[in-house]
Amino acid sequence: MDLGDVVNVVPIIDSGETSDAWVLVMPLAETTLRKEMHESGGRLSLSAAVDVASDVLAALASLDGRVVHRDLKPENLLRLDGRWCLADFGISRYAEATTAPDTRKYALSPPYAAPERWRNEQVSSATDIYSAGVVLYEMLAGAPPFAGPTAEDFREQHLHDDPSELEDVPDSLAALVQECLYKSPGARPSAGNAAERLSRVGVSAPSAGLASLEAANRAVVAKRSEEDRRASEARTAAARREVLKTDGMKALEKIGSTLRSAVLNAAPSASVVGDDSHGWQITIQDAVLELTHPESIVSEPLETFDVVLFASLEVVNPPDNEYGGRSHSLWFCDAQETGSYAWFETAFMISPLIRERSLLTPFSLPPGSEAAQALAPAMGTRQVAWPFTRLEIGDLEEFVDRWAGWFGAAASNSLHSPMRMPEGSPEGTWRQS
Repeated sequence: MDLGDVVNVVPIIDSGETSDAWVLVMPLAETTLRKEMHESGGRLSLSAAVDVASDVLAALASLDGRVVHRDLKPENLLRLDGRWCLADFGISRYAEATTAPDTRKYALSPPYAAPERWRNEQVSSATDIYSAGVVLYEMLAGAPPFAGPTAEDFREQHLHDDPSELEDVPDSLAALVQECLYKSPGARPSAGNAAERLSRVGVSAPSAGLASLEAANRAVVAKRSEEDRRASEARTAAARREVLKTDGMKALEKIGSTLRSAVLNAAPSASVVGDDSHGWQITIQDAVLELTHPESIVSEPLETFDVVLFASLEVVNPPDNEYGGRSHSLWFCDAQETGSYAWFETAFMISPLIRERSLLTPFSLPPGSEAAQALAPAMGTRQVAWPFTRLEIGDLEEFVDRWAGWFGAAASNSLHSPMRMPEGSPEGTWRQS
């Protein structure tokens, strides 16, 4: 790729490679932006910051659509022959040509990395615009927009937080910086657009009419920034939920496999339909033990805690038995500790004050209005009949033995309705919102 027409990039005179390093030969620069900021107390004058940003944006505009720098920061901005130039750009080009992308996706500078870097998404010219916005903010404010200090803190801040408003900065410039820091790459200005707008930023105050219009524009940009931040937060939450769903599916496969294997080992004559990935049904002597395929919960049906997946496990008596059997809910949720997800077993019952009967007692419920009644402090038509019990993979002996016993009783037509309900005290086994 011919990059001979780019501007404000430190040229590579020569390059090579040793057994454990890349070697690049570049001209000796006058100083770095980091050193310049340090010597000025961290904050540059408005005119100095605009000069630096103008040179940087000119470089990005000439690179737009061809190469992404990926690591724009004050340490990589050098003054050479009176202009501020991008350095380590050659490393980015060299890495692009010789190294698989996966080996570099975690190589970032946390204070300056765009949200898409933290999500391990494909980078673009907008990625460098974000980093340039961070650098410009730091030059104007004397500190980066986000303080960290840990990598995880920076990740959370870049993905979800808005920076504090810049003070003593023209509204047009503050709005431009805020747009560069939009969470969504597509919402950020191009390098050419940002450079052209930056060229119109005057060090002196605008007229009263223009100042009023710039203030109104800044308010619009701030509103869009908040909307963009919320969209980024929702996107991150959705991605996190997908990971939870995947983990929950895998965990239920192991739980179901443990129970199914134990039952079939004890009763090899039983017939089985289905598998651990899609749910299964085991039958012996007209009695049925069934684990359903988990369903994703996409809404927020409960106020108490968050449920990601729902399945049910039930044992059904032969048809000639008046007692139909029992069914328990399996919820993949954070029932007991906020953010700590696991499979929990529980079951529900009809309130003794209600003249209503159920074929299965107790019975399972998905997270919804009926389950919400049971979990609410006030008395409702539904109540929790089985304590929320966390299912620990590797420690399922009691769980397996209990369900195998119920299934064995059903197979001999001796599974009876519980003597009392609830069977164990459910109080305090789930957290309140």
